[in-house]
Amino acid sequence: MTTRALIVIDVQRGFDDPAMPPRNNPDSEANIRTLVTAWQDAGQPIVVVRHDSVDPDSPLRAGTPGNEFKPELDGIRPALLFSKSVHSAFHGSVDLAKWLTDRGIEDIVVIGIQTNWCVETTSRVGGNLGFKVKVAIDATHTFDATTPDGAVVTADELARATAANLHSGGFAEVTTTKAVLELL
Repeated sequence: MTTRALIVIDVQRGFDDPAMPPRNNPDSEANIRTLVTAWQDAGQPIVVVRHDSVDPDSPLRAGTPGNEFKPELDGIRPALLFSKSVHSAFHGSVDLAKWLTDRGIEDIVVIGIQTNWCVETTSRVGGNLGFKVKVAIDATHTFDATTPDGAVVTADELARATAANLHSGGFAEVTTTKAVLELL
């Protein structure tokens, strides 16, 4: 069996802050829980990444309740847990590429929050570094965003653009929780 690492990005309570814009995919947390449970049951490595924001007003700032993980990660025993303060998990407090390479892991599955920020950036960098990346898009979610001219791009539109960016750019295979489970 091929060893695949599940990279769980920023599944933190701060994203439930009422000040956050409208989000998409209300099933993302259930899909995240399904995948981390299946991964753990299969004995495959789970990497959990926490965003430690350096913005003093961020709900993800280290030491705040929003920095804590959501209950979907309760009971999970990650092979690696580390923090980052930028979008890519490959640029965190641990050299993720080295950690994966040292274990002979070439295949990664990326899930978490936010689809078009940290999930997409981690997936792009992983693809650029030569990893075979899959993104279970239904185990991610994001939030509406405002363009410089004041127009709103919905969370669904942003997730769709991320899927197109990753697919058409050759960075990752965009797939579903169900399809990823079949790999185990």
